[in-house]
Amino acid sequence: MSFSSRSVVGRISMFGAVALACGMMSAWAPSHSPAGWHGAKVLLVGTFDGKAGQYRTIQSAVNAAKAGDWILVGPGDYHETADETGHPGNPDHGQMGGVYINKSGITLRGMDRNSVIVDGTNPGSTPCSSEPSAQNYGALASDGVPVGRNGILVWKANDVSVENLTVCNFLAGTGASGNEVWWNGGDESGKIGLAGYWGSYLTATSTFFGNETTAAEYGIFASNSAGPAGWNQLYASNMNDSGTYVGACQQACDVTMDHMWMENNALGYSGTNSGGTVVIENSQFDDNQDGLDTNTQVIGDPPAPQDGRCPNGGISPITHTDSCWVVIHNYFDNNNSSTTPAAGSAAAGPVGTGMTISGGRYDTVMDNTIANNGAWGILFVPYAQMGKPSLGQTCSGSGGHKVPGFGCVLDPEGDALLGNSFSNNGYFGNPSNSDYGQITLFGGEAQNCFAGNDAPDGSAPKNLEKIQKKCGVTTTAGNAGGQLFPQVLCDTGLAACPPGAHYPKPNGTVILKALPIGLPTMPNPCQGVPANPWCPSAAPRPAGQHGPSTAAVAAPGVLGVLR
Repeated sequence: MSFSSRSVVGRISMFGAVALACGMMSAWAPSHSPAGWHGAKVLLVGTFDGKAGQYRTIQSAVNAAKAGDWILVGPGDYHETADETGHPGNPDHGQMGGVYINKSGITLRGMDRNSVIVDGTNPGSTPCSSEPSAQNYGALASDGVPVGRNGILVWKANDVSVENLTVCNFLAGTGASGNEVWWNGGDESGKIGLAGYWGSYLTATSTFFGNETTAAEYGIFASNSAGPAGWNQLYASNMNDSGTYVGACQQACDVTMDHMWMENNALGYSGTNSGGTVVIENSQFDDNQDGLDTNTQVIGDPPAPQDGRCPNGGISPITHTDSCWVVIHNYFDNNNSSTTPAAGSAAAGPVGTGMTISGGRYDTVMDNTIANNGAWGILFVPYAQMGKPSLGQTCSGSGGHKVPGFGCVLDPEGDALLGNSFSNNGYFGNPSNSDYGQITLFGGEAQNCFAGNDAPDGSAPKNLEKIQKKCGVTTTAGNAGGQLFPQVLCDTGLAACPPGAHYPKPNGTVILKALPIGLPTMPNPCQGVPANPWCPSAAPRPAGQHGPSTAAVAAPGVLGVLR
């Protein structure tokens, strides 16, 4: 690794908050405010500019709110406990949260991102305390074991916005828990339970790690939820699954994720069976175990597969093809950490990889910068899992193949890698370590394609751009990538390593990162809010604006020849 390349990257990572702030004026848009919420009221929590609100807790304001109301929160450390004192939801499906929202159209907005804190630790603790005695593991189940906690939980409520605040230290237990902010449309139901969700200027982290059983799992999370949706200006760190997650959305995801910074997670982003329109843009993924991983599963967050084709036979305005799942204009740097928290399938994310498409279909990765990932810049690999498919699914019905020793295996199909810039990847030096690699095990599938990439460290197998230029051609046979296959199995821990292979391996040491200083806060938290004592002259939100811009520009001269 050259000093010059790391010095540049160091500046980018060190000033990641500044990089986000530079984009905030162009990327920021006020909260989604659905038409039809007439007579909306503003409920004030805490104190702002010396003016006390009506409520001392966020949950008391939520309880008093009606559909369409606004809740503004003044600076403070809020130890919310609705999951322990309020709604008795089913913890197996995550129906619990320190703040529990089940009313449509609510906007929950902090007045300052960095000083409005929803804190999972015990009342009386210092903000986001790392002390073991300060941690709260949630209510006890019938067996006496804590079920864990979620931070802000939106349960089957449409068009809820959560904005401009920090959530920390909501830890996992025996329930579906350990999630800092979660739009939950009905976990594991196989159904869409809410439509429309919006999040901006959100920070999600944990300062405490005891063990993987109780560690914080997901930062900002949406499941069983349809769009339209938008996440903008997000930061997440120290999660043992992923910083951000979108899954189980049945080709109706319709979500844009813009200006995110994901660091020191097992996976920066993950998405199971998240298809249709998913756009991830203008974001940074660094110092994770694996920067981004989308996958197809027949067990968990059904239904499979992960399919990036546009709904209803549509054409993407970004790719100008039938692929609406797009990762564009992002930076994937130095995702080599073996000391992040990591548990479950996320722990199998290949250390040293910028991005992994695991059994994903018709996904497009274009115009990104991928640098300093020691194993591979990007991998396209099959996803394999053992066990009984959930909710009546079958392996073959999801496009998979049963393979002894691996269970149900699903190849990546019809994906496109276009116009990306790679530098200093694959420096671990194992056979097949390179800028990008592909493994497919079966024939009769839509071919992946590779074009216009600046990849000085090559591909595995070699010359993918020459032999797979065109997407969608039906393949006649699989291609396991030669030495790539055993090396990927080694790095993920799914099989013994070939002689001489060396990858950073987790050894039980977990190192958490402190929050960066100066994450950008919302420029004007009064924007769009009805007049109130904290915002006496707030400007109304311009009509017709719903969430952050999804505009993107396709790479000229690359896409036209592919599909």
